[in-house]
Formats: sequence, C-alpha cells, structure tokens
Amino acid sequence: MAHGFDTLQIHAGSRPDPATGARQTPIYQTTAYVFRDADHAAALFNLQEVGFIYSRLTNPTVAVLQERIATLEGGVGAVCCSSGHAAQIMALFPLMGPGRNVVVSTRLYGGSITQFSQTIKRFGWSARFVDFDDMEAVAGAIDDDTRAIFCESIANPGGYVTDLDAAAKVANDAGLPLIVDNTSATPYLCRPIDHGATLVVHSMTKYLTGNGTVTGGCVVDSGNFDWSASGKFPSLSEPEPAYHGLKFHETFGPLAFTFHGIAIGLRDLGMTLNPQAAHYTLMGIETLSLRMQRHCENAMEIAQWLETHDAVAAVTFAGLPSSPSHEKAQRICPKGAGGLFTVTLKGGYDACIKLVDSLEIFSHVANLGDTRSLVIHSASTTHRQLTEEQQIAAGAAPDVVRFSIGIEDPKDLIADLNQALAKATA
Repeated sequence: MAHGFDTLQIHAGSRPDPATGARQTPIYQTTAYVFRDADHAAALFNLQEVGFIYSRLTNPTVAVLQERIATLEGGVGAVCCSSGHAAQIMALFPLMGPGRNVVVSTRLYGGSITQFSQTIKRFGWSARFVDFDDMEAVAGAIDDDTRAIFCESIANPGGYVTDLDAAAKVANDAGLPLIVDNTSATPYLCRPIDHGATLVVHSMTKYLTGNGTVTGGCVVDSGNFDWSASGKFPSLSEPEPAYHGLKFHETFGPLAFTFHGIAIGLRDLGMTLNPQAAHYTLMGIETLSLRMQRHCENAMEIAQWLETHDAVAAVTFAGLPSSPSHEKAQRICPKGAGGLFTVTLKGGYDACIKLVDSLEIFSHVANLGDTRSLVIHSASTTHRQLTEEQQIAAGAAPDVVRFSIGIEDPKDLIADLNQALAKATA
C-alpha cells in the first residue's frame, strides 16, 4: 500500500527500536560496531553484506534519515553527509576526473558559484556557467569532457524556477546525469526525479531540518541512470582496485551510486554526518509538509504586499502572476513556489543596508529555510566574492535584498517590513 507524503515524512525508514521498543529513532552515539565473528567482519569489508562497521561510513540514526529522504524524493537510496557543500562534492566525486567539466546554471547560491568556479579547479575539474532559460545554450556547452549538468529547482536567492523537464531532456540526449539541488523546494514542493533528474542534492541545514540548529547534506540517487552505457563513468562501471576489482554498477545495479558514495566517498573524503545532527533533521522532517504550506502562504501574502509598496522596484517571487517563472512554478512546484524571494529597492544599495538594519522580527543571518523569517543583503555577504556582473546574473545585484519567509503571523511580518521600509526610504 502506497502511503501519502504526510505519513512518510513521519514513518519512512524508522521502526521501533528492537532492543528497547523506543518509538523515536535513538541517537546511536557510537564510533564502531561489534562484529559477530571474523567472517561477518570480512563480508562487511568486502561489501558482500550490508551492515555497520564504523560511523564514518554508516550509523543507524543516519541510515534512518537516508531512507526517509530517499523515500520522500522517490529515489532508491541516499547518502547523508556533513553539509550541502559536502553533498555537492559527493555528487560529483564518482563522475568527474582531471580535465572533466560540469555544465551549471548561472542562477545558483553564491557559495555554490564560488565552489564551482574556483574550488573544484583544484581537482582539475571545471564548470561552465549557462543561463538555463536558454536550453540550446545548455546543450551547446556540453562537450566530450562534460560529465554532469547541475541546477537548482528553486534557485537561491531569487526564487527562480528551473524547467527541470527541459533540462532533463538535454541531459538525456547527451547521455549525462542531471543533478538538481532541491534545497529551496524540498520534496514536498518538487520531486526532481519525477521530472527526469538523476541525482538530487540537499542542504538539509535549511528547510528539511527547519529550525536552524545543525548543518547537513544529502545526495539522493534515482537509480535510473545506466552508468555503464558510455564508458564515461569508470568509477562506477570499471573494476575498483580497492575492492578486488568489484564493478559497482554490475554488482549493485540501481544502487551503484549510493554504495559508491558510502564505500568510497565517505570512506576517503570523510564528510560524515554526525548522529546528533541526523536526529535533529529527522525531527524536523516530521513537520515538513505543515511548515512548507505555511512558508508558501506567508511568502505569497508578503510578496503581494511588497509588490504594491512605493519603495519597491520589483519582487522575484515565482508565485506572483507577474513573475517570469510563474508558469514554470505552476508546473514544477504546483503546491507552492516556496518561501524564498528577492526584492529590488528603488533606493539602491544604501536603502538595502538601512532596511536590513531596521527590521526587528526578521533576523539578519546567512541562512534560509528556518521557521523564523530571515533577511540578508546578498551582494555584501553571501555573494560578496562575485563580480557585480556575476551578482546580477545570480539574482543578487547590489540593490537586491533576499527574504526567507518564516511561519510567523504574516500580519506581524508585514508590519515589521512596513516600519523598516519607512526608515530605509526616509
């Protein structure tokens, strides 16, 4: 029997603890696990049996979280790790090699733009930035060394919605995996795998945990990609020397990417999620649908109000009929366009700074997806390392403020914005 989202967000992956009957998933705060005997240990290390060896690789609390997110996203498996940035490296790691490139959207979180444009060069990888409104340009950026296509479902900071069906077609035609960062949408608003994505990444720090307590990342595997078809992904299709020549795709089939992420990725990169953080995220996910509904309702009410304000030049919320992303949002995120958007102020950079400093309920922080309403001036913070041209392309121009709308009473949020805008334009 297929269960609904609201049931799965509470129950998927978890069962009463067999030792104690505990109903909430326990925090297994342990480094290592006792083997039954020498043969059991050998089978685990040979990947012939699934189980727990060492908490850098696998942990029972983290395992529940992995199964829950994979279930909600419609994937076959997932690997959780220490942050959203770790998840992006974990997603690319089995696919890339020196000289290889990834084609990525210009509309990404500022930290992701920096990671892709600067840091991955140290591995000998490169990124090609393309406007995903132009799918011909995306297809044109692909060459023989391209190994993946990467975008965000609802892009941070502007709330821009990517046409995932069109992106998946380009990726499919090229025989490449499409990786979608689904942090801003969550599986409640969008399931990228249903639109043809191969892998889904999350910063669980944001909406999945929802309370601003811990960092975490996740890579979800659709199980739908043929890693052996082209010879472009030898890490998954060819013999692995560290496991006596085992071929991950031949041995594990649809779960090849997930097993590689644990057996090689976590083993050697060590970007492990701790069980305490997994516990906080599991508790957060239990109320995900309730929170996302409220985030979307509040964001719509506040975006509509801001759009009519004299101090405001533009609002980017995809839920608004005036948004260029509105039609895509109806198709890609039919339950709502999320809680994230930007506002362009007529007073420019200075008015943005005054607004941020004058708000009282909104917290000025470098985070999003919290129950609390948050604000940041991206150009002077999260996107500060970028050129003004890159800032504008990413939707974080100097005259733009980003809002992450929380689940408070919307009347209180509007009153706070009203007084702050008055001070910002005085």
